[in-house]
Amino acid sequence: MFERLRDAGFELEFTSHAEAIILHDFHDLIDELEEALLNIRLPMTEIIGGGGGEAKMTQRLRRGLAAKAWTKHNFELKKTVDGVAKESISHEIDHVRRTKNGVFALEIEWNNKDPFFDRDLENFKRLHAEGAISIGGIVTRGSAMQAEMRERVERFATDRGITDYEGLEEFGAGSPTRPQRAQIQKDLDRQVSFAKAWSRKFTSDKFGQATTHWSKLQDRIHRGVGNPCPLLLVGLPPSIIDMAE
Repeated sequence: MFERLRDAGFELEFTSHAEAIILHDFHDLIDELEEALLNIRLPMTEIIGGGGGEAKMTQRLRRGLAAKAWTKHNFELKKTVDGVAKESISHEIDHVRRTKNGVFALEIEWNNKDPFFDRDLENFKRLHAEGAISIGGIVTRGSAMQAEMRERVERFATDRGITDYEGLEEFGAGSPTRPQRAQIQKDLDRQVSFAKAWSRKFTSDKFGQATTHWSKLQDRIHRGVGNPCPLLLVGLPPSIIDMAE
């Protein structure tokens, strides 16, 4: 199961018998997920040039899932006493796939603040406990991608001959703030190349430890956050990064 993803370098982990549940109750969804994930391409120019808002890569993945009926849904849980509504809680999930055997809920956390993992996992836990979903899934940066991100960014800057801030603007990377420039300058004063100095600061700010990636998700799972909802965890590999663009 998911062998094509494994062969392509994706990290996969299952909790609370999720593997057996997918195999027996959601077998038809395996190809849908694989096709959507295997079609992901992430140009390096989007990594260094991405501004505010949702990343274009995430938007493409969302469209691919939506085309296969993985659509956004707002679950509303109501508590009533003698017919009187006492409490109402809503949980919006970005991708929900309904089948005759149950409901699969999926969230994409490409590059967000890591507390969003707590939100997603707690939502899955509540919805599973109420019988609203059968299984939850999270897609995020894999450990290899996280480990290689700085080197990839530096290599891109080196290959494109980026040696100053004007060169960054050509690729939509914008202009670093004054504090960022001060940190970069410290490295430059130590005879570190511009590509290395800038990539070090850029990746630590944009893809640092406080963002959503595999090890931060693992921290939550090992603490039991979201338990006992069955979960599929997917880590995106560095192979999806297109260094040529």
